[in-house]
Amino acid sequence: MKEAIIALAASAVIAAGLAFNPALAQTSALKGHNSNAPVDVAADRIEVQDRADRAVFSGNVQVRQSDLTLSAARLTVAYSNAGGIQIERLDASGGVTVRSPSETARGQYAIYDLNRRIITMIGDVTLTRGDSNVKGGRLVLDLDSGRAVMDGAGPAGTANQGGRVTGTFTVPQRRY
Repeated sequence: MKEAIIALAASAVIAAGLAFNPALAQTSALKGHNSNAPVDVAADRIEVQDRADRAVFSGNVQVRQSDLTLSAARLTVAYSNAGGIQIERLDASGGVTVRSPSETARGQYAIYDLNRRIITMIGDVTLTRGDSNVKGGRLVLDLDSGRAVMDGAGPAGTANQGGRVTGTFTVPQRRY
C-alpha cells in the first residue's frame, strides 16, 4: 500500500506540473519551457482516497516545473486504477495561480480534463502579462487546437456571474 501511495503521489506531481504547462505554452513566452524538467510538489497534507480513486493535496499546495509554478489551497487528483494508475482529472481550488516568468493567471478554480485535454479556470479569472491584463469569469484552453477563450460567464455567486470580459493593454510609447 505504501508503494501505491508513493506511485500515486509521483504520478499526481508529474501530471500537475505537465497539466498546466500546455495551457500557458499557447503564449509566446512559454514556447521554450522545458516540459522534461523535474517536477517538484509541496503541500501540508496528502490524503489518498483509494476506494474513490482520488488523492487530495491540501494546504499551501505548490507545484514547480522549471520556471512554471502552480499554487492553490487544494488539489484533487482523480485517477483510474485499471492496469496501473492513470490520471484523468485535476481540480485545483482556493486562490489558484499559474505563473511563468512573463504571465500570471489567477482564478478561484482550475479544472484540467486530461482525457479531453482542456483546462478551464473559473471565478474572477485574470490573465496578466506585463502591464496588460484580461479579466473574465471563465478561461477555457483547448490544448489540441491551441484555442483560448475568455468569457464573462462565471459560476453562480461569483463577481463575474453574467459579466463581461474586460482588458487593459499597454501600447508602444511614441515620441513625436
